[in-house]
Amino acid sequence: MAAPAPTGPTEAEARAFIDQTELQLRALWSNQQRVQFVQNTHITHDTETLNAQASEQVMDFLAKKIKEASKYESVQVAPELRRKFDLLRLAQDLPAPPEAAERAELATLAAAMETAYGKGKVCPPKLGGKCLTLDDLSRTLAQSRNYDELLEAWKGWHDQARALRGTYARYVNLANRGAQAFGFSDFGTMWRTRYDMPPEAFAAEVERLWQQVQPLYESLHCYTRMKLRQAYGNRVPETGPIPAHVLGNMWAQDWGNLFTMVAPAGKAQTYSLKQRLLQKKVTPTGLVKMGEGFFTSLGLDPLPDTFWQRSMFVRPRDAEVVCHASAWDITLKGDLRIKMCIEIDEENFQTVHHELGHDYYYWYYRDLPTLFQQGANDGFHEGIGDTIALSITPKYLKQIGLMDASQEAQLDDVSFLLRDALDRVAFLPFGKVIDQWRWDVFSGKVKPSEYNKAWWELRQKYQGIVPPVTRTEAEFDPGAKYHVPANVPYARYFLARILQFQFHRALCQAAGHTGPLHKCSVYGNKAAGDKLKALLAMGASKPWPDALEAVTGTCTMDAGPMLEYFQPLQAWLTEQNAGRTCGW
Repeated sequence: MAAPAPTGPTEAEARAFIDQTELQLRALWSNQQRVQFVQNTHITHDTETLNAQASEQVMDFLAKKIKEASKYESVQVAPELRRKFDLLRLAQDLPAPPEAAERAELATLAAAMETAYGKGKVCPPKLGGKCLTLDDLSRTLAQSRNYDELLEAWKGWHDQARALRGTYARYVNLANRGAQAFGFSDFGTMWRTRYDMPPEAFAAEVERLWQQVQPLYESLHCYTRMKLRQAYGNRVPETGPIPAHVLGNMWAQDWGNLFTMVAPAGKAQTYSLKQRLLQKKVTPTGLVKMGEGFFTSLGLDPLPDTFWQRSMFVRPRDAEVVCHASAWDITLKGDLRIKMCIEIDEENFQTVHHELGHDYYYWYYRDLPTLFQQGANDGFHEGIGDTIALSITPKYLKQIGLMDASQEAQLDDVSFLLRDALDRVAFLPFGKVIDQWRWDVFSGKVKPSEYNKAWWELRQKYQGIVPPVTRTEAEFDPGAKYHVPANVPYARYFLARILQFQFHRALCQAAGHTGPLHKCSVYGNKAAGDKLKALLAMGASKPWPDALEAVTGTCTMDAGPMLEYFQPLQAWLTEQNAGRTCGW
């Protein structure tokens, strides 16, 4: 007797569905990337409208395909095919609400918020009365040591974000409606589901990693507060949180611009990478060439010619642009670009390496199926360039002619690690707070009437900072940070700070490095390059624990390598903080 014919969809049908979906997605995503790049580099009413239309097209398509995919949920398929179905369900940057009018409204709101951020200007009378961009204000925060001038710049930028408050509340409502239409309790839960673990387990994982690094951060905070008090007197308290505007950065997210204020005695002016770059007349393009040179020294490919023709390296004189640095592959087939308003300094030198890390990731997984063309998790993508930046050691700078032997000899370990920690360690709680706040907003735990209150409660709890002036619910201070109005998840940056040290240690081991981890540079080492290429080429084809194990030998994210890297600094900070009341 013949076996009964199968009654449901087959694996072959499931594969055909995904193959066709990926072809269409590549075309839609490529069009969306191209339109977004144009809008980011030439902000007008028309480019904003085109961006909204492209986003709406992607939302509509994904909504339709995710619903169609549900009929294949019970089909027995190969693991790689099931992974594609899982990634498709989570592929929406903005989940489409069920009603067409709401989808159009959400796309329009998202484009309008990013445009408003990019066009933001402040005209503070105490800073000369002329209208200033975020670039100008950030330069004031980085360079000025006048308390009131810093306050004027900080307040100006944060005040202008209040216009986004109502728009953001409506965006939250619509994004939640979209997430709920696809079976998620809210948009934040959907974001947390992207990490190959239950959403509540991911939140616990982030908290666990924070607990690992919190003692190091608190030591750095305690020492920095003491030095700031020496500079600003009673305006910075002896105990408790630090005013947000005196930390050298608009969001107090990294404190590297304070190095000359907090460096060990006699060490502040021993070496300036910015000064050396300016002495050598390095141009913005030359800065990017240096970044490319690191990757090619590892045996990775040169960047394609089109990268140099199509990228934006400087702010144009005749167009409104979004200067926030970003990396792109327009076609998902190797049309690599970066978009930056490069200034010649140490921060931009580091940022170039970071953004090229994204581009090299795009390059090495460009032949994978569309749904696998992403990082193993988004923390991997952010961590690759920063891993390379960990090799920007005095040894490396000497190799490329940006430091001489006498300058290298003057640099001691504590000064080097303190400068590094002011960026990498100081960032950790900020990297956690952005999405912690948004998760609470999306879940409804934080109501629109409490946006600012909840924001500053989290920043005080984790960062130990407070606003320098009273902030009320008339303001919308979260909107002063690009990633909030631009709808970019932020936990990835926290994860990247942890993962980059795991990757760095693995590449250093491949390179045969012996000695302290902070002295390792893999520049010019092909064995390290081979290990890096293998990781990049995996894309998202495997769950991130498998990808992590392939490169590091462990399937668990762990701050241990970071603590090992900074151990000499932690010991020194403990000595400096002796007898002080740390914490806040």
